[in-house]
Amino acid sequence: MPILDIFSKRQMKLRGDVPDVYSYDVLPEPLKVQIVHIVLGALGNPQEYYSSVQYEDSQVRATYKAIVDILCREYGVFRLPEEHHDHGERMYLQELVNFFLQEKNVERSLDVVELCFRVIDQGTRDWRYMRRSNASGVADDALREINERFQEHGVGYCFQNGRIVRIDSQLIHSEVVKPALTLLSGKHYAGAQQEFLNAHEHYRAGKAKEALNECLKAFESTMKTVCDRQGWTYEQNATAKKLLDICFDNGLVPAFWKQHFSALRSLLESSVPTGRNRLSGHGQGSVPTSVPAFLVGYVLHMTAAAIVFMGKAEQSGAKK
Repeated sequence: MPILDIFSKRQMKLRGDVPDVYSYDVLPEPLKVQIVHIVLGALGNPQEYYSSVQYEDSQVRATYKAIVDILCREYGVFRLPEEHHDHGERMYLQELVNFFLQEKNVERSLDVVELCFRVIDQGTRDWRYMRRSNASGVADDALREINERFQEHGVGYCFQNGRIVRIDSQLIHSEVVKPALTLLSGKHYAGAQQEFLNAHEHYRAGKAKEALNECLKAFESTMKTVCDRQGWTYEQNATAKKLLDICFDNGLVPAFWKQHFSALRSLLESSVPTGRNRLSGHGQGSVPTSVPAFLVGYVLHMTAAAIVFMGKAEQSGAKK
């Protein structure tokens, strides 16, 4: 369902009562309620089919049961904590909604969002799910709306490639991170994609050193994929600098552009690898080292830009 620019929203914009920076430590109650509406619209509401269509009813119930079962297993509980009905038929949808609306921990709330929208994206596009003729369109609309709702409430997360990803800047995300994720979704970049998503996951969880490690791994995996596709040989344990040398020496960048790209090469060599090596790649000694979040964000975005550059350069026809 499209988001309507209703009167009260327009007035808030005129007054400037809209968030101008992202928040990460709270999901506003109106946002949670809107998310429930989106999920019900995409996954279905068992109560709507209780007395009419048994097939759709069983499908929808099984979907919510699967989501609740996963959460219970991962949290080490038999029922989601806020559900106390021990007798009679277990209402999985109600259990899930109650838990989501009452949960104060943002990460656990995002667990629910991620699981639900992963199912929407991967499990409802076939018309046999609720027998919808426009099943894929319904899923796309739900994925589009959840990200628009996050942005509307100034919450710095989005759902991308089956995961909740932290956003620091909408412009950077749209122009750098999203293109990197799109490029890495290709089958040849599966390893780099996993590592880049892991970096985002660690960043969202505040695990700075782990995020930097995954950034470098994703960067190196991307260059190895470029080398593989171009038939350029390299040692399996080659460092980022050696991989960069191979890519540049084999004409990933045209010769007449090399002077212009010398600064980029220096930046690639010094930003991602150096930031990781000096801050997280070695033993920290007797005094624990602390990596500031702003630096991790910078390296993460620099990694995304480097991945897009390498991938696009390879696609544009580097000589074989």
